Amino acid sequence: MKLVLALILVLLVAGLVRASRATQPSASIIRQSGPTDTLAQATFAGGCFWCMEHPFDELPGVVSVTSGYTGGKTKNPTYEEVSSGSTGHAESVQVVYDPAKIGYDKLLDVFWHNVDPLTPNAQFCDHGNQYRSAIFYATEEQHKLAQASKEQLEQSHRFKQPIVTQIVAATAFYPAEEYHQHYYRKNPVRYRFYRWNCGRDQRLKEVWGQDAAAATETPQPASAPAHARGWNVTEFKKPTDTDLKQRLTPEQYQVTQHEGTEAPFRNAYWDNHEAGIYVDVVSGEPLFSSLDKYDSRTGWPSFTKPLEPANIHTNEDRKLFTTRTEVRSAHADSHLGHVFDDGPKPTGLRYCMNSAALRFVPVSKLEEEGYGQYLSLFQGSQTHAAGK
Repeated sequence: MKLVLALILVLLVAGLVRASRATQPSASIIRQSGPTDTLAQATFAGGCFWCMEHPFDELPGVVSVTSGYTGGKTKNPTYEEVSSGSTGHAESVQVVYDPAKIGYDKLLDVFWHNVDPLTPNAQFCDHGNQYRSAIFYATEEQHKLAQASKEQLEQSHRFKQPIVTQIVAATAFYPAEEYHQHYYRKNPVRYRFYRWNCGRDQRLKEVWGQDAAAATETPQPASAPAHARGWNVTEFKKPTDTDLKQRLTPEQYQVTQHEGTEAPFRNAYWDNHEAGIYVDVVSGEPLFSSLDKYDSRTGWPSFTKPLEPANIHTNEDRKLFTTRTEVRSAHADSHLGHVFDDGPKPTGLRYCMNSAALRFVPVSKLEEEGYGQYLSLFQGSQTHAAGK
C-alpha cells in the first residue's frame, strides 16, 4: 500500500513540474519581448525637457523618449533639486532608437534645430546651468558625429556668435517624475502656451529661420490670451480659475493667483537687458518699461516706476511678520510683487516684480502685438540696454 501511495505521489509531482514549465515562456521568447541588442540610446539637453521630448517622440525609428536629469553628481535627484541649480544636472531627454531605421546624424539635426546653441547656461526664458544645451555621447562614434556636426555649423558661418553647446560623455541618466513624462500629450494647452509664452518658437525662428518651423511644428495655441493683440480695457474679462490653470504654467498661476514668489536669479527677466515693455501675463495690460529697469542685485526684475500708473494697484501686506506694500495689476488683479523705498533716483522706489507675472514685448514686436503707441519712447534709443 505504501508503495502504491509513493508511486502516486511521484506521478503527481512530475505532473505539476510539467504544468509549471508549460506556463513559463522560453528564454528566446523573453529576449524577443524585451529591448533588443539592435537599439541604441542618445541623450540631449536643450532647456525644458517637455519641449525637447516632443520633436523626437514622433520621429520614425524612435522607440521611446524619456525626460530626465543627467550630467550632475547627486544620485536620484528630484525635480526640485535639479531646478534649484545645485546638483549640476541638466534637464535632458534620453532617446531610444533603432539605428536601422534612423541614424544618429538625423537625431543631431533635430537636436540642433530645436535649441539656441548661442546662449550659455540658458534656453529661452529658462536660465541656469540646469537649462544648458548639451549633447551627451554614449559611444566614440556618437562623439565623432556630434563633433563633426558642430564643426560643420561653425564652418558654415551661419552664426556671428560662437556655438556654446557642450559635447560631453554621457553619465548616469535619471528619469524625471511621472508627471513630467509626455507632458505635451497630457497637457497640450498648457504645453503650447508655455512654449509660446517662453518665446521658444520665436527665438528658434530667429536663430534657424525656416528650418526651425519644420523642426518644431508647434503653432501658437488658439487659446492664447488676448494680450497677444495688445490691450483693450473695455474688452478684457478675467478668465476663470479653471482657464487660468490651463493657460498658465504652475509657477505663473501660483505667483499671480496665490501671491507666490519665484526664486531669485533663476527667473526669466531678472537679467534681461533688451529694450521693450513688460505686460501682465494674464491680461496684457502694460505695466513697466525697460527704460525704467535697473539692476537691484536682488535677482528679480526691478523698476523705478510703472509705465502706466493706472494699471498698478498697491495694498498693505502684513505677511511674513512685517508690513510691505504689495503691487497688483489693476484689471487682472494679478499679484506682481512689492514696492520698496530703497530704489535709485529720481523716484527712490524699487518695484521688485516676479518674472512669472510678466510677459516681455521687445521693441521690434510692439507694433505687431498691438503696443505701437509705445514706440516713441524708444526712438533714438534703439540700442538701449535695460539695467546697464
